[in-house]
Amino acid sequence: MSATKGNAFLGRHCVDALDFSPEEYDALLDLARAIHHNPAAYAQVCRGRLLATLFFEPSTRTRLSFEAAMLRLGGQVITVADPQTSSAAKGESLADTIRTVAGYADIIVMRHPKEGAAKLAALYSPVPIINGGDGAREHPTQTLTDLFTIREYKSRLDNLAVAFCGDLRYGRTVHSLIKALACRKHNRFILISPEELRLPDPVKEEVKQLGDAEIEETERMEGVLGQVDVLYMTRVQKERFFNEEDYIRLRDFYVLTKDRLREMNEDAIVMHPLPRVSEIAYEVDQDRRAVYFQQARLGVLARMALIASILGVA
Repeated sequence: MSATKGNAFLGRHCVDALDFSPEEYDALLDLARAIHHNPAAYAQVCRGRLLATLFFEPSTRTRLSFEAAMLRLGGQVITVADPQTSSAAKGESLADTIRTVAGYADIIVMRHPKEGAAKLAALYSPVPIINGGDGAREHPTQTLTDLFTIREYKSRLDNLAVAFCGDLRYGRTVHSLIKALACRKHNRFILISPEELRLPDPVKEEVKQLGDAEIEETERMEGVLGQVDVLYMTRVQKERFFNEEDYIRLRDFYVLTKDRLREMNEDAIVMHPLPRVSEIAYEVDQDRRAVYFQQARLGVLARMALIASILGVA
């Protein structure tokens, strides 16, 4: 079935991981797979369309992934990658920036350091807004990428044991993905983090209310790695800390090494939204269970599916 049948996605904003139902996510993932198998069929569907990327916070993967996605669909891109070169540096409000850029582009992808910025942008934008990450709150298109990766490697999004490890307090990719997976059936989450970086209670409460997922918390990787289908590693984010001493103390709290990888099942996978710093040793990269670079590649396909669906061209 076409993801856009009945214009289900046409003109919609993508701000929160829960903006799409499980069935809508499945439709987007089906389209991403269709694009993967026949890219030529979609190479010009966005011809004449323009994507604006507004990044008020550093990004390599998300911005370039979106730009690559639009170009691979035959569309064009305009970008602000350095907020110091935009009118925001002169004091222009976000609402005015969005209304101005919406006059230039058909769709806007925005990253912002403040939580809720994407929601505010959506209130003022006459064209669709895609949240490319806002503060520590949400990163819904990374969730689309992550769901696509899990489904491609595990062939399902239900009945999974998923361990999230590292900075679960500030990790917006974790906050978005765990909610999307909580909407599926019979998933189990193992939250591995130090006390200071635990998943915020409001997020845990939301997860509990979304479905039947089980939640277990621990500070140790040992003893749980053998139980998981997916190990989702995250970086301890220096930019989220007010105290550098705390960052230095926590940054190497978890390091996935080849020895620790031996505890995992042969059909498990290791994911990471990237960039990594020291939480996954380079020796792990060669293991076939380490799929984080494939995950980044699949992100382009997932974003192609999202752009094409929202613009109603596929």
